[in-house]
Amino acid sequence: MSDTIPASEFTRNFGRYRMLAQREAVAVSSHGSITGYFVAPDEYEEFRRFKQRRRSFATAELSDEKVQAIGSSRMDERHAHLDSVLEQK
Repeated sequence: MSDTIPASEFTRNFGRYRMLAQREAVAVSSHGSITGYFVAPDEYEEFRRFKQRRRSFATAELSDEKVQAIGSSRMDERHAHLDSVLEQK
């Protein structure tokens, strides 16, 4: 990424930074702090898809069936050698 661009410079030369954003993110600052990034549409859409896949949840949200399934699950025997790692601690 290139240097941070002051918001006033970004506004005056929007066309230049719009073209630059097709190659790399443009950091825009105001009063010495980065206030945002100008990025290409495909890069933003990729970020949105990534963010949607990273959904987290509280265990309290799990159904009783899922809690029971998790509780009764067992590790595949192919990974039994990892038990010794847990015993070392």
